[in-house]
Amino acid sequence: MKPFLIIQLRPEDETSDNEYQAILQFGGLTPETAERLRIETTGIPPLLLEKYSGIIVGGSPFDISTPEAEKSDIQKKIEADFASLFDQVVVKDFPFLGACSGNGLLGNYCKATISKTYGEPVGGVDVFVTDEGKEDPLLAGLPSPFRALVGHKEACDATPPGATLLAFSDTCPVQMFKVGNNVYATQFHPEGDAVGFTVRINTYKHHGYFPPETAEELIGRINTERTPHAQEVLRRFVERYHTPA
Repeated sequence: MKPFLIIQLRPEDETSDNEYQAILQFGGLTPETAERLRIETTGIPPLLLEKYSGIIVGGSPFDISTPEAEKSDIQKKIEADFASLFDQVVVKDFPFLGACSGNGLLGNYCKATISKTYGEPVGGVDVFVTDEGKEDPLLAGLPSPFRALVGHKEACDATPPGATLLAFSDTCPVQMFKVGNNVYATQFHPEGDAVGFTVRINTYKHHGYFPPETAEELIGRINTERTPHAQEVLRRFVERYHTPA
């Protein structure tokens, strides 16, 4: 089949490698059926969408809501590159799944307000599926609510204009949305599990997501969470969109 393109924005090798392995594992992919692209230093090169079954974008420490004057040159380039990519993806309704940072990037492209109003602390949340979500192939038949792992300082304040809200939590009104029929974003982490979040907690404990002295307590809580239905969203995306080479 055509490979899925996995785009990553994490500067640290350990978190990036762990995220990549989690996307492979829970997406049912292998290194032979996925192409990995790390863009945290170079931005996005020109892409031929026709080469891929779909695009999966992971998280990052970058915040869309950071004042423009405080953003690094590479963050500005990445945001501009994603805008150009979405010009293709959204117009063609090309299969796309953005998680956490990917959610903010797509929401921003769709003119949603991104702010720190609905940030959620690191941990598990109940995700509720909307009526529209219950009809969507990535969510149909899943329990509502289902558990998912989150940890973000910013989020969409409301459903992006022209998008369909698929899921929400009590603390974040936009947990999953889609544009058209095939362009998806989740605020929660469909690749998230206790092992991966432990790596991220240790890496980002001085990045403002939580008081660093609470890291061990958070790790303990994370290890009690089970999120198979959130991971099912990623698996279904891959199963739905894999296409012959």
